[in-house]
Amino acid sequence: MLSGDLFIGGVRRPAAAGFVAHDPSLGEAIAEPRFAEATPADVADACAAAEAAFEDYAARPLAERAAFLEAVASEIEALGDALIERAHRETGLPLARLQGERGRTTGQLRLFAKEVLEGGGQQLRIDTADAARTPPKPDLRLRTVPLGPVAVFGASNFPLAFSTAGGDTASALAAGCTVVVKGHPAHPGTSELVASAFEAAIRKTGMPAGVFSLLQGTSNAVGGALVADPRITAVGFTGSRGGGTALMKIAAERPVPIPVYAEMSAVNPVILLPHALKTRGAALAQGFVGSLTMGAGQFCTNPGLLLAVAGPDLDAFLAEAGAQVSCAAPQVMLTSGIHAAYNSGKAALAAAATEVALAPEAGQPTRGSAGLFTMTGAQLLADIGQAHEIFGATSLVVACASLEELAMVLRALEGQLTATLHADPADYEAAAKLLPILERKVGRILANGWPTGVEVTHAMVHGGPYPATSDGRSTSVGTLAIDRFLRPVSYQDLPEALLPTALRGEGADGTPVRLNGARRV
Repeated sequence: MLSGDLFIGGVRRPAAAGFVAHDPSLGEAIAEPRFAEATPADVADACAAAEAAFEDYAARPLAERAAFLEAVASEIEALGDALIERAHRETGLPLARLQGERGRTTGQLRLFAKEVLEGGGQQLRIDTADAARTPPKPDLRLRTVPLGPVAVFGASNFPLAFSTAGGDTASALAAGCTVVVKGHPAHPGTSELVASAFEAAIRKTGMPAGVFSLLQGTSNAVGGALVADPRITAVGFTGSRGGGTALMKIAAERPVPIPVYAEMSAVNPVILLPHALKTRGAALAQGFVGSLTMGAGQFCTNPGLLLAVAGPDLDAFLAEAGAQVSCAAPQVMLTSGIHAAYNSGKAALAAAATEVALAPEAGQPTRGSAGLFTMTGAQLLADIGQAHEIFGATSLVVACASLEELAMVLRALEGQLTATLHADPADYEAAAKLLPILERKVGRILANGWPTGVEVTHAMVHGGPYPATSDGRSTSVGTLAIDRFLRPVSYQDLPEALLPTALRGEGADGTPVRLNGARRV
């Protein structure tokens, strides 16, 4: 049963005033329960609890930290259908999609647990002393340590995998940080249910109560107060460019600035090289529209820009893709606000570009209809601002005069999460010339696939140069995400009894170590 309470340092905290969730499928409010609107005092108490728990949690053996992450995964699974049904009601996302997202959520918690057990992220280095050298060489040992309490902002489009127990929370906890989550107001009941899984896991594993807190609220002031709190040491955010840059500004203006790892905005260019377009244009059109319309286009990796060389093959592609867009069924979008912003963005693009196809409007609340538009490479280069994210199932196809102009367009783009090359062997020479451009612009380069779908693995990068993310050196998906919440500390000539266990001798706990420059497992 949902209560609408906040979760602060192991204590449920109700509030007299609050807000309600909404069902986007019906366009109606969900009357009960009312969810507590966090106050500045609630924010301060959650941050204080996270700070009070931090040193205890950070010092726990890695096995205990991993067991906690495993326990959270198990408790989420124990919520059963109630979690999926509530997420479906609050987001309109299909049940099958949400079941898959729950599996991704628990899977990444367990992936991080395994990474913790294997010493991932510690970056242990030992350079032993050499007293015979002139001057004498000191004994130096290095490991990474957790930053401290981390603020995490839930995402609208992933109520499980990028929210309360999502990748930012999981990686921060794996790093040894405590976490204060600001739940997304679009799915507060889902957030509360997942918070109850944390509550149970904390109790069962004996973790300090302040290791996790959940704040809810509809006001930007709650998030601003959280980032401004001096006990918060880093921020994980997935959302709009406006929201991310606002948090970056707050973080930068603090007396002690902190990093904000914000995943914000991308159009994820897809490049159809000439031979691939000629030999499999119809299949490419089908795959493109499937990726574009998946989940009503509400993915940060949605293919919002497609580049190709103008000619009969591109004309045939546009005809096929347009036909499929024209009959694409309208889909429920996450919130009325997202739906309104999508329609506004689509209308603005329609005023600047040539319409290829528009799907029929639904005439029902929050249903988004797909759109496809085109312009020339010269037109886009003259107004590169048209290559901006429209969060939904609308894309712009750019007909370039040549491969050279296509490369010019790529160079003019902002930073992106992904870029996709569709290339046959006959296109490889052209593709090779584009790769250095793409490496400077994106975090993930795909070949002969579609950018929607982000595998949670050791080698994944879900990041990219600004404005795709606030720090293009980082990723929010995959085990490298842990590195965002760690910093290196070097220990010089410390007696072995004072050294961290993993740095004693030649590495005491079996964790991989770089010993005098040589890697050793």
